[in-house]
Amino acid sequence: MTDTPPDRLAINPKSPHHDAALLERGVGIKFNGIEKTNVEEYCISEGWVRVAAGKARDRFGNPMTVKLSGKVEPYFRDATTSD
Repeated sequence: MTDTPPDRLAINPKSPHHDAALLERGVGIKFNGIEKTNVEEYCISEGWVRVAAGKARDRFGNPMTVKLSGKVEPYFRDATTSD
């Protein structure tokens, strides 16, 4: 397995950018230097993340999201560090 997260990833299984194997491995996101835990989707090349907007839901039960622009730094949570 590669140690570089993909350019774009989504947690919604209906999205073409969804990858269950990578999500099981655990992907963390730093957005503008701050750890974000509510990211629904991200894109490194375009520099944006889509985050849940509180507890609001649309009529299908999906979380309402807001698209934020900035520096996106994904990483794998299970990455081992060699000292």
